[in-house]
Amino acid sequence: MSIPLVNLQRMHDSMRDEIQNAINGILDRGDFILGDEVKEFEMEFAEYCGTKHCIGVGSGLDALTISLRGLGIGQGDEVIVQANTFVATALAVKHVGATPVLVDHDPEGYGLDTRRVAEAVTDKTKAILPVHLYGQPSDMDEINEIARENDLLVIEDGCQAHGARYKGQRVGGLGDAGAFSFYPGKNLGGLGDGGAIVTNNDKLAEWVRSARNYGSTIKYHHTVQGFNSRLDSIQAAVLRIKLRKLDDWNAKRQHAATVYRKFLTGSAIDLPTQLTGRDHVYHLFVVRVPRRDDLLAHLHEKGIGAGVHYPISINRQIAMEDCCKVPQPLPESETLCDEIISLPIGPFITEDEIETVATEVATWVKENAHARGGAAPIPV
Repeated sequence: MSIPLVNLQRMHDSMRDEIQNAINGILDRGDFILGDEVKEFEMEFAEYCGTKHCIGVGSGLDALTISLRGLGIGQGDEVIVQANTFVATALAVKHVGATPVLVDHDPEGYGLDTRRVAEAVTDKTKAILPVHLYGQPSDMDEINEIARENDLLVIEDGCQAHGARYKGQRVGGLGDAGAFSFYPGKNLGGLGDGGAIVTNNDKLAEWVRSARNYGSTIKYHHTVQGFNSRLDSIQAAVLRIKLRKLDDWNAKRQHAATVYRKFLTGSAIDLPTQLTGRDHVYHLFVVRVPRRDDLLAHLHEKGIGAGVHYPISINRQIAMEDCCKVPQPLPESETLCDEIISLPIGPFITEDEIETVATEVATWVKENAHARGGAAPIPV
């Protein structure tokens, strides 16, 4: 038995001919860099997100970094970030010379705790960078209200939430800019690295289009100090095919989450909270259990590709521990990192596979109930 965290093989087998035909078209045309496929994808993804602009770049980290730079954030500025996310969110802030200000997360949805955000604002704060973690949008009404009250920018990290909606509106268009990653395992993923910035800000979009291409819109004429960060044509062609399937795939992820709940409810495992008004697209299905590392080892022995997202909070990362500001203790983030485990999910997981994973998890928890300090037996 082998159940991967996300089954990309099944995904790509289901669309192999479409992908091959699209790649052959690029080979025939030879437009490998910023070609027609990129332009078409940018228009289609902007429309999908409900924004005026989409600009393809080289990665999710680049999308975050270039967004921050384009919005004028730099040396001496502070940007509020949650501590329980992937390091790229804070790295982007450092890459523009600003300081990541780490705050705790909401214990229910794992997004930014807006109470902590309000307390962390200083006269140096220039932006809030919420992460739509695991596929569930952050509390954007509260975040935008704090931003309005303090004249701050809002840049959404949508790298785990392609297609998710907050009160009916897709993420990415809820702030000043939205950043996406197209890493292969994402809900919308390519065949390698890639990313995009979406925005309704005409001036920012114009700057990003130049900045991603060495600061040039006319060959050999460079108006800004730019980057080499361009979504290539092959990735764009694959993403165009997958974008047409994304809503269906997200619905299948949501169904998989429902099946997990059916098998795990009542097993004394903390399941993901579905918050009102937020359309969770389950990039990851993250549960909490004591002795997480022991359970993880057990699942791996059984051929189940569970993971941990993320085992170390940003403030404890060696690369970041001396360059972040931590204005308040982070008890939620530091506890969370020791207890979370991501179970296999995706649009191509079967109900039988979900039942197998859930049974292994629930049985292990039941058999190890004594390790919880004399807890009562846990029903499977």
